[in-house]
Amino acid sequence: MALAAGLYGALLRRTSGFALSVVLGALLFERGFDQAADGLFARLNQGKLWKHVKHKYETEEK
Repeated sequence: MALAAGLYGALLRRTSGFALSVVLGALLFERGFDQAADGLFARLNQGKLWKHVKHKYETEEK
């Protein structure tokens, strides 16, 4: 109960604090979701992406 009261007092009591909490929460969620989706995509497509096969097709130019 003390945690909920502290959270309310720190973030949700004023409209500005609530708005800031919503914006920061959305930004953090978006960043985490994007990183997780990129990691999942790379894992599911292991060996099929350019970064995994480019050594087969690139030649050294002199």
